[in-house]
Amino acid sequence: MASFVLERVVPAAPAEVFDLSLDVGLHVSSQSAHDERVADGPASGMLAEGDRITWSARHFGVRFRMTSLVYDVNRPHRFRDRQVRGPFAEFQHTHEFTAIDGGTLMRDEIVFRSPFWIVGRVVDALVMRRHLIRVITERNDGISRHFT
Repeated sequence: MASFVLERVVPAAPAEVFDLSLDVGLHVSSQSAHDERVADGPASGMLAEGDRITWSARHFGVRFRMTSLVYDVNRPHRFRDRQVRGPFAEFQHTHEFTAIDGGTLMRDEIVFRSPFWIVGRVVDALVMRRHLIRVITERNDGISRHFT
C-alpha cells in the first residue's frame, strides 16, 4: 500500500480546525479545481460519526465518484474517513489535530491502493501519490485561508 503524511500549522484552536475539516462546504470550495460536488449525502454542514457522503469530482479529465464513511470521531483530536465505494482498491484518511504554541498542528495520513494489482502499484508510485498530495494540500490551503 502507498501512503504519505502531510503536516501543517494552522493559527486556530484544535476544535475550530477540527470542525472546519468536517465542513462539507469548505471541502467543496477547496476542491473547485476538480469540479467537486456532493452526489449523495449531506450537502452542507458538518459531517459526523457514521455519515456517508458521495463526492463527484473530475481528475485526469475523468469524472469519478467516491463514497466515504466518517468514523472514529474524537473531537477535537482525530477523525477518520475511508472509501466504501469508489475508484480505489483501498483508501483511508486519518485526520489528527494537536494543540501547539500558535495554533494547531494538523496532520493528514493517507493510505491508499489503486486497483489492478501490479499496474495499480506502478500508477500509485508514478502518478497517484503525487496527485493525492496535491489534492490534500489544496484542501488544507482552504482550511488555512479560513483562519488567516
